[in-house]
Amino acid sequence: MTDPAPSVADDSAAVPPAIDVRGLKKRYGRKVVLDGIDLQLTPGTVFGYIGPNGAGKSTTVKILTGLLGSFEGEAIVCGHDVRRDPIEVKRCIGYVPENAPLYEQLTVEEFLLFVGRLHHQDVDVLMQRIGDILEAFELGARRSARLGTLSKGMRQKAVITSSLLHDPDIIFLDEPLTGLDVNATVLVKELIRALADRGKTVFYCSHIMDVVERVCDRVVIIDGGHIVADGTVDALLEENRDGSLEAVFRQITRGDGDNDPTVVAARIAGALDVGETR
Repeated sequence: MTDPAPSVADDSAAVPPAIDVRGLKKRYGRKVVLDGIDLQLTPGTVFGYIGPNGAGKSTTVKILTGLLGSFEGEAIVCGHDVRRDPIEVKRCIGYVPENAPLYEQLTVEEFLLFVGRLHHQDVDVLMQRIGDILEAFELGARRSARLGTLSKGMRQKAVITSSLLHDPDIIFLDEPLTGLDVNATVLVKELIRALADRGKTVFYCSHIMDVVERVCDRVVIIDGGHIVADGTVDALLEENRDGSLEAVFRQITRGDGDNDPTVVAARIAGALDVGETR
């Protein structure tokens, strides 16, 4: 009698999450900013993390990138405990903050070399990557320009470039399209997809709902430190008759009535009538 063939385990089940967050809480004094966030992200996911101002998005990102060490719960990034191994976490992530401080006296090339060497990149490889990415961003001609002389969009391109030089496994993008022109915006959206196709995990924070809707595989909406919605874009859209992620976001985080944008806009416009003579 022939022995049965051994069962083959599903390889995907053995892949650890790129990010594993359980019971994440953060307080500033008596104010609770995060109140029990649970997230598990698989490699190769473009993950949208959205919410109104003050919802806890930036706090979450700062914890996951090792910038905030005081919190409750567990946060594992690239298999490393953020609290115990923040340096190891930083080695495997790229980060584009919403308002990135720059060394404005450095040239674009000097800044990128500095960042790349912090990650112990080989100089020859680093120079090749710098040249290729700057050319793709149409910034090659400005590599000798000081950062302080660049437009906001050009500075943003330099920051995005710096986040990719060490080929990180996870890229955190917080409003990455700020200041970019139309061509660069399209390029970054395509880049996000290309990174995910290479198995990278993209953690994307933005207030631009149509971009989130187009590029993200999964979206979490956070409000008041709690997750209030979690699912694919299609699944979230099915729950709203208006058919847009913006409408879903508004419905979940603001509700109707006095907070309806139409009502608020009319109130602001009406305030301009005060003191006018007809």
